[in-house]
Amino acid sequence: MARFSKLQVLGAMLDTGMVPVFYNKDAEIARRVVKACYEGGVRAFEFTNRGDFAHEVFAVLSKYVADECPKMALGIGSIIDAPTAALYIQLGANFVVGPSFNPEVAKVCNRRLIPYTPGCGTVSEIGFAQEAGCDLCKIFPAGSVGGPSFVSNLKAPMPWSLIMATGAVEPNEANLSAWFKAGVSCVGMGSKLFPKEAVDSGDWQAISELCREALAYIGKYRKL
Repeated sequence: MARFSKLQVLGAMLDTGMVPVFYNKDAEIARRVVKACYEGGVRAFEFTNRGDFAHEVFAVLSKYVADECPKMALGIGSIIDAPTAALYIQLGANFVVGPSFNPEVAKVCNRRLIPYTPGCGTVSEIGFAQEAGCDLCKIFPAGSVGGPSFVSNLKAPMPWSLIMATGAVEPNEANLSAWFKAGVSCVGMGSKLFPKEAVDSGDWQAISELCREALAYIGKYRKL
């Protein structure tokens, strides 16, 4: 069951400005990565539904986060259909993210007041998602649909839009400044935040430091 209200979850995503995106079939590694991000200042984390029995790993992670990272909103990503969304909500997902927009997923999430952030690649898709109650929309793959210029051009006629960019986002000043100057509300960040060598060697401190650096850049350039 979700531990936070919809407003609290959206607040965590928007106030932090960054949502790490991660998957690993090993629940212990997943726990360590989430804890490292938490210690680095992250307050919203997306575990992705990308492997066999991913829901079993998520169930373990959900209980761990409730106990060890009490201020962390844990969400589930790569959700493309309503039954899968319902499964993860029952396992404690605080928000749902998808690579595409599915109105049936929106209905399930709205019924439980769970934020749903769908992937959109056009202005029309964002409009349809907003009509369905999606407060925060993800442009995906962000680097392929136009990058920061897409965001700034979208925000001109639709300034109320809350946008999360995922794909082609990196934890460095040049990249993050471009996205936030364009007007994104937050970014989703995957592999660049979790170097393979750091995960393989268990260097969790390195991941915490990357999070701190990225959040510092976000704080510097975001439009409040």
